[in-house]
Amino acid sequence: MKPLDTPPAGRAIRVLLVEDEPALAAALADNLEGEGYSVEIAPDGSTALKRWASWDPDLVVLDVMLPGLDGLQVCRQMRALGHTTPVLFLSAKGAPEERVEGLKVGGDDYLAKPFHLPEFLLRVRNLLRRRAETPSALYEFAGHRIDFRAWTAYLKDGRKEALGEREMAILRLLVERAGEVVSRDEILDRVWGQEVFPSSRTIDNFVLRLRRLFEPNPAHPVHFHTVWGVGYRFTPNPEPRPEASPTKEPT
Repeated sequence: MKPLDTPPAGRAIRVLLVEDEPALAAALADNLEGEGYSVEIAPDGSTALKRWASWDPDLVVLDVMLPGLDGLQVCRQMRALGHTTPVLFLSAKGAPEERVEGLKVGGDDYLAKPFHLPEFLLRVRNLLRRRAETPSALYEFAGHRIDFRAWTAYLKDGRKEALGEREMAILRLLVERAGEVVSRDEILDRVWGQEVFPSSRTIDNFVLRLRRLFEPNPAHPVHFHTVWGVGYRFTPNPEPRPEASPTKEPT
């Protein structure tokens, strides 16, 4: 598993700030620079596309409502070109369906306006931290290939399966922590966040779906293990199970 690239030693982390409100853009840029980041501001979608492609930022803070090309279109186009830079959407629209749309086009986080500056900076730090820890957009194990950006699994038997938002989020977390036990509490926090927590049975159903897709025998999983009373562990390359020794026939 190869992590995404981190900034070269000696280079400040680059944040592309795409915001058409000059006062807000200036305030956010000042605070980001105060945290030690290098910031460039793009006031519209067309400029954002050009700077994203040429400047190679480590994070894009992207307003949804922009003149001309909106933030969703910008993100969709750059993802189609293969750019995997984390995206934090900012928007005055914060309804659940609007947040889901932002995630579907390739966004990594979504913050509704108005927001508190400390929360904004914390989300920026978290996305940058996850960038260093997250598996690349494509991940392979046991003959399967997963495209995290397209929410698609290309299975060993040749099938192509679309994954839902929660399935993909749980799979990404388990892949990030391969070989480790990930608690149910951490899954709830990372996948559901501040939303109403589901029952533990809901998590079980999502893991069951992953087993049906990726396990040779879902009834006897070798990749997605349940650690009873704690959570789950993902093993990409399990050791072969020893074959039973043949019994000696009596003479």
